[in-house]
Amino acid sequence: MDISEPQWALLAPLIPKDHVAGEGRGRPARSSRDVLNGILWVLRTGAPWHDLPARYPPYQTCHRRFKDWVENGVIEEILRSLLLDLLKRGQLDLSEAFIDGSFSSAKKGVLALVRLSGERGARSWQLQTAMVFLSPSGLAVLRRMKSHLSNPRLITS
Repeated sequence: MDISEPQWALLAPLIPKDHVAGEGRGRPARSSRDVLNGILWVLRTGAPWHDLPARYPPYQTCHRRFKDWVENGVIEEILRSLLLDLLKRGQLDLSEAFIDGSFSSAKKGVLALVRLSGERGARSWQLQTAMVFLSPSGLAVLRRMKSHLSNPRLITS
């Protein structure tokens, strides 16, 4: 699930304008929105860069911009904006968290009883966006924002 129009309106100003097409040399530049969708797909799924689906720009392009944006703090600002957007909409509740340290062994033949993950229905964009925060980059942003999240007055701004 890709970025919605309202989310893109929120994120577009955060993305540097240094990746523009022109000058007639090299390959044409790819849309920053398409690249960001590819980056978020990798962060959401945890898949390797080379497994990026064909609907996104080449994985090399996405990875190169991801590295640039991490170094320049752009990814952190994007994740911070997405987090604050979800909090304002009431789609994310960080007051509850569960850690399960239990161990459960699998029974022989259990795969025949479980529906495959591909058979599940489409997930909401809110859940897909929230899944980004399980990536290492997303968790780092959440840790840095911990003090801000404990103060409700800072979230409403």
